[in-house]
Amino acid sequence: MKSIGILGGTFDPPHLGHLIIAEEVRVALKLDEIWFIPSQEPPHKEKAFIGAPHRVEMVKRAISSNPSFKLNTIEVSRSGKSYTFETMKQLTKDNPDIKFHFIIGADMVEYLPNWNHINNLLDMVIFVGVKRKGYKLNSKYSIVEVNVPLIEISSTNIKERLNNNTSIKYMVPDAVENYIKEKQLYEKR
Repeated sequence: MKSIGILGGTFDPPHLGHLIIAEEVRVALKLDEIWFIPSQEPPHKEKAFIGAPHRVEMVKRAISSNPSFKLNTIEVSRSGKSYTFETMKQLTKDNPDIKFHFIIGADMVEYLPNWNHINNLLDMVIFVGVKRKGYKLNSKYSIVEVNVPLIEISSTNIKERLNNNTSIKYMVPDAVENYIKEKQLYEKR
């Protein structure tokens, strides 16, 4: 049976923190692959700043150097809010021979009681919690903890820096930075 890690998010834009988390979890849990799943519209935050086609392309470029990282567009293929339950229901149905590990930050661990169909989800996936500054990995649910280097990079900060015409070098992969510049994404409007 294959073991796959799922890292979902808006990836608006994808940054080195996402890649470090994915690789650290992959290695620590000896997973075969990590699937990056960009969301169409996340249920817990505002709509993405940049449309799904650009975010998908940035993820593709961000993960291209790691053969263990794959892009899965299941959520951007649907319209409306992206609920993990719906995604995992489809993925487990389509892949009965895969054991899924769903990677979440400590901020989401605290929010788990509010997730759509959380008890059903617990039967479909193993939740993997990674530390995030200002949050604890406390939960009444079973969570596998993986220690990752605390990297203070956020998509919000990257957007702010781009809006202020400040460098994002070493915060995102070069291929992502080049794409952002080429398509003039996140510029003041």
